[in-house]
Amino acid sequence: MTLKKSLTFLAAAALLTACQSSPEPRPLPPISQPQQPAMNTVDGTWTDPNGLVSTFNAGRFDTRTTDGSNAVLASGSYTAQPNGIVEINLYSNLKKTNSRVNCKLADPSRLNCTAESGTQFTLTRRA
Repeated sequence: MTLKKSLTFLAAAALLTACQSSPEPRPLPPISQPQQPAMNTVDGTWTDPNGLVSTFNAGRFDTRTTDGSNAVLASGSYTAQPNGIVEINLYSNLKKTNSRVNCKLADPSRLNCTAESGTQFTLTRRA
């Protein structure tokens, strides 16, 4: 090989070694999911538009009058899901019937509810 060919070959080899493909892209960090409401976010005292007071505590609830007699109108259990849905199974002392109500925690102070009969109502957290 002549010197000129050897230098050309070495120059070409040097150029090729300088051309490297870029490294693999770094993986993106995981997308953080919004924090879901905690299971006990409904625990506390809530009122409905008629002034009835419902108390939720550790999976049990009751609804009472505010007329001074403090009579229990309904009682039962509830399950709060991580997605903000609250499933309520209740027994009405007035009607002597069992029923279900599904609520959605709209914000920390408002529960939007629909009874299995289709009736809709809102409970507001009492301070």
